[in-house]
Amino acid sequence: MDRISGLPDELLVKILSIVGTKDAASTSILSKRWKFLWMWLPELKYMSTSTDIDNCGLLRNFIDKNMPLHRASVIEKLCFELRDSNTEDSKRWVEIAVSRHVHELEITHYSDDSNVLPSSFYTCKSLVILKLSGVVLRDAPSMACLPSLKDLQIDCVTYADDATLQRLLDICPVIEELDVHCDDYNLNAFTIIVPTLQCLSLFLPEIYINRYVIDTPSLQFFYLDDWDYVEHDFEIKDMPQLSEAYVNDYFFALKNVIKSITSIKHLTICSEDHVYGDGLIFNQLERLTICVCQKGSSNLLVQLLKDSPNLRVLQLFRREDEEEEECSDMDFWNEQSHVPKCLLSSLHVFKWLRYFGRPQDRDLTVYILKNACCLKKAVILADSVEYDVPSIKMIKELALSTRASSTCELVFNEDENHIEG
Repeated sequence: MDRISGLPDELLVKILSIVGTKDAASTSILSKRWKFLWMWLPELKYMSTSTDIDNCGLLRNFIDKNMPLHRASVIEKLCFELRDSNTEDSKRWVEIAVSRHVHELEITHYSDDSNVLPSSFYTCKSLVILKLSGVVLRDAPSMACLPSLKDLQIDCVTYADDATLQRLLDICPVIEELDVHCDDYNLNAFTIIVPTLQCLSLFLPEIYINRYVIDTPSLQFFYLDDWDYVEHDFEIKDMPQLSEAYVNDYFFALKNVIKSITSIKHLTICSEDHVYGDGLIFNQLERLTICVCQKGSSNLLVQLLKDSPNLRVLQLFRREDEEEEECSDMDFWNEQSHVPKCLLSSLHVFKWLRYFGRPQDRDLTVYILKNACCLKKAVILADSVEYDVPSIKMIKELALSTRASSTCELVFNEDENHIEG
């Protein structure tokens, strides 16, 4: 301990920042010099996963006592997770963080009244990252502005009304990343209209949303998980700069999504819908990953192959959270009269992850091998654990099938970790 104590305070604070707030605070009993060292930590993390009221109370008292005394002029990150905490206490902690030019704020706060954001929060000039969970979002006061906020993550939040989310976004002039989990059953509609947004992740469980609008012309990455099975109205406006998209949706959502993302280079899709209409071309699409766990998956694959003339990588997979019974109804593969252009001139890599070896799986794979003239590598990962794929029989069937590309390498694996890109 003497050798460590001989180090300068700045280095000791860096060491304490590695061990975490709780352990760093415990060093205050070591000696007089160590008593206040931890109070120079630039990052503070207070977590209470316990449901014990006494333990939560002890943590609240500790934070309430020490936050006002914290000595760092800048709090780079403040994170606290509390249950049944006094709202006024939490507001006071946030106010202190704002006064110390906080860069990142992460709040998880579950109580009957979780309005933990004081008015001073809405004019914080230093805040760059904000993560909110369990809180109540009220309308921002007049003259509110978060001029540096670039990353906003919202989960299990209660909104004052349908316009609350948009009002918050309106005071974030440079926001680039947004992650929203809509869990408020009282929310009927929402909008995400942000000209600066580059990355959007949107999760919609079964909460019965009536309508939503997305207008993000600068978006480059889009993740949509819309499994609200009650049909709803939505509008997704054109995203001309979009490069990568992940789409998981029910049968009525696909058409509106697809027509807005035709500029993408990488697309991952799992949809109960297998038709999105004619007239759309994905000229820039280079990598397509499609889930084959739905009944219409083969039809959707056919259309996407037809509409993606420059596709280079095709990957098929089955979601691990799907039961075997749900996957067994995938349509049988029907031989196509016209071979898609991408198979004739651009497809280089074909992968099938969690291959079951059923007739429709085999026929589809044989079709790809037979028509992909430029194919360099085909990788088949057999799911022998869950579906009892007869590996030897599968290898013989596919290895002996006709291949349009004489240079195609056919690789079989039963362990996904062995598959290289």
